Amino acid sequence: MNVPNKITVSRILLIPLFLIIMLAPLNWGEMQLLGAVLPVTHFVGALIFIFAAATDWVDGYYARKYNLVTNMGKFLDPLADKLLVSAALIVLVELGFAASWIVIAIISREFAVTGLRLLLVEGGEVVAANTLGKIKTWAQIVAISALLLHNIIFEMISFPFDDIALWVALIFTMWSGWDYFSKNSHVFKNSK
Repeated sequence: MNVPNKITVSRILLIPLFLIIMLAPLNWGEMQLLGAVLPVTHFVGALIFIFAAATDWVDGYYARKYNLVTNMGKFLDPLADKLLVSAALIVLVELGFAASWIVIAIISREFAVTGLRLLLVEGGEVVAANTLGKIKTWAQIVAISALLLHNIIFEMISFPFDDIALWVALIFTMWSGWDYFSKNSHVFKNSK
């Protein structure tokens, strides 16, 4: 296992820590940040999520720069992204910060694309994430981060950036899913 793959695995290993911080009955009090009141656990959880999400860029950069792109990395990297994003979205539903139907739509798309990837791998194809998929991932990360931080940056001007960001993430999620299936529909056209 090379360094980029180890970084990807570390992203997966941060998920349980994120879940414990966000969902365990910890009472670390509240803090004021940019004039908004925020539970300390939400702030710490957001930092863990943002750090874990940033490793997505780090492992990809490192793999490309040192020519360490592997089939394992092509499989693990999107899987780690899906696990991290799914866990965070479910937490947001649990906390009442995201609509369950939006989260169900996003996670359903992730399962569908993962299933398609498995079919492609079975046929000897490993498809790396394309630009639209990367935009989708970063749109999801921005939306989740804004929701975890209670929209603190835009709260003082009463701009619902977090809600808008979640809608943008939903649109890119559906669009990239459609794109992925349309470009790989050949996997469903076998003769057996």
